[in-house]
Amino acid sequence: MGMYEVAVKSSFSAAHQLIGHEGACADLHGHNWTVEAMFAAPQLDEIQMVVDFYHVKKAMETLIGKLDHKILNEVPPFDEANPTAEKLAEYFYTELKKSLPVPPSLVKVFETDHTWASYRE
Repeated sequence: MGMYEVAVKSSFSAAHQLIGHEGACADLHGHNWTVEAMFAAPQLDEIQMVVDFYHVKKAMETLIGKLDHKILNEVPPFDEANPTAEKLAEYFYTELKKSLPVPPSLVKVFETDHTWASYRE
């Protein structure tokens, strides 16, 4: 049986520092982050979609609004956990799963054009 997959990308700018890191990432620095949320289903819903892009975009906008142009280390839950790309991917996955009728199959967070981390259950 085949599988349908869709994805939505959004971007934001934010600073972070990685406590305990031995390199330059221990210093406060910024990134233009990109978040890509992917959804998969073996069958389409009643209007022939995996998930409505509109709902995904709105959920992403809400989450990004909490992080955009912020120091991530000061924003919950990253005030208690290093805001690594891995933890950001987990955060977006968990929050999108709570707010959408279809859970993401995978969330990727790009720290740069060449580096990313992902989270899935």
